[in-house]
Amino acid sequence: MAFGSGNYTYELDSGWGKLPDGMEFKQVAGVAVDKNDNVYVYNRGTHNLVIFTREGDMITSWDVEHKEPHGVLVDDNNDIFLVDRNSHVVLKYNQEGKLLLTLGSRDKPSDTGEQTQRFLVEKPGGPFNMPTDVAIGDGGDIFVSDGYSNCRVHKYSSTGSLILSWGEPGKTNPGDFHLPHGVGIDHEGRVVVCDRENHRVQIFNQEGEFLAMWTGFRQPTTVSFGPDGEAYVSELQHRLTIVEAATGKVLSQLGGESSHEPGQFVAPHGAAVDSHGDMYVGEVLEGQRIQKFIRQR
Repeated sequence: MAFGSGNYTYELDSGWGKLPDGMEFKQVAGVAVDKNDNVYVYNRGTHNLVIFTREGDMITSWDVEHKEPHGVLVDDNNDIFLVDRNSHVVLKYNQEGKLLLTLGSRDKPSDTGEQTQRFLVEKPGGPFNMPTDVAIGDGGDIFVSDGYSNCRVHKYSSTGSLILSWGEPGKTNPGDFHLPHGVGIDHEGRVVVCDRENHRVQIFNQEGEFLAMWTGFRQPTTVSFGPDGEAYVSELQHRLTIVEAATGKVLSQLGGESSHEPGQFVAPHGAAVDSHGDMYVGEVLEGQRIQKFIRQR
């Protein structure tokens, strides 16, 4: 059975990513692909980072003491960034599991006042109050979306010095955020932010200046970019949308109705694309799985 449409049509690899006996995925919060097309599955089970080959064979797993796994990224040096939402930190490791860098202060959230409604804070705060995702920009600069109890994007140097922050609590204006949930860097170097509870994606330059906005999403959670520059936006409300990054034009959509059926979605929370254009989608809430979709050429 085919999923998607047009040039973005996929077949489901139903046997991909089998776990050994005694291991299971809980909520699959984040998915990343490295330069060798290995796939990193950051989940809320006992072994909360599981690494697979592109073919779906498990390479290794880590049992890291994290309170709430959320976002994951692998940089060009194959270093691994893990966002521990409830500990208020972003952690950088090498492939051997050595901790290289910590952003934020563990268990010390910033002051953002009271929430005026769910996930909408009273005022912006510094890093972090329940961060969500991480991306790497030009020269190794690090961008972190800080969302569940904040409304900001923070930019760091590669060595961990805070350069700037932007974002205000709000529902309407450019630069307003109601749960900035995912962040990515597109092929033009723009910072693309999933503004989840505003059902939109906002785009900035790397100095935080607003450039554009895409609308019409259903709680967008993460954004990643394919080999041709297209953007893949996972949406908590049972869908994944592929758009033309230059214009925001919809190219293809998968899912749409909540379903545990193979190839459908319950709650997409993270997505990644390998160099072949194949797609990996992780789900939270009652989804608790990862699925691989093979692009048809």
